[in-house]
Amino acid sequence: MAKDSSFDVVSQVDKQEMANAVNQVQKEVAQRFDFRGSSASLTLEENCLKLAAEDEYKLDAILTMLRIRLAKRGVPLRCLEPGKIEPAAKGTVRQQVNIRQGIDKEKAKSIINTVKGLKLKVTAQIQDDQVRVSGAKKDDLQAVIKKLKESDFGIDLQFINLR
Repeated sequence: MAKDSSFDVVSQVDKQEMANAVNQVQKEVAQRFDFRGSSASLTLEENCLKLAAEDEYKLDAILTMLRIRLAKRGVPLRCLEPGKIEPAAKGTVRQQVNIRQGIDKEKAKSIINTVKGLKLKVTAQIQDDQVRVSGAKKDDLQAVIKKLKESDFGIDLQFINLR
């Protein structure tokens, strides 16, 4: 009997690349002429970014710089989930940007339905915040990967642990 092959469908963000992009934006904010004397800041926490500035224009400029740096570093922009802009002390504004990681249950179910719709001899199951697809033929698994790459689930997907 042939051994089953499998792979995992995940949605992850490279934390090191994220930290590097944040550091680049922090340096650019410190050097740019329009941010001189400003208290604009960008900090990276575990699963979120905190932005603060004098007005919404500068806040938007920081977010745009961050998106440019992340795109250059190959970090998917779909992982950013900006919150609403809130007023802060001394007439400043702040914004929290959540970093989405993992596949939630609804998206995992839609991925499994897409895999089942292919009518291939593969099985898909939810494991925490990822989906494992297994089957006897590697060609079937490659067809599943191709179909999932063509589909849009609203998140960036990576395929790891192909065995």
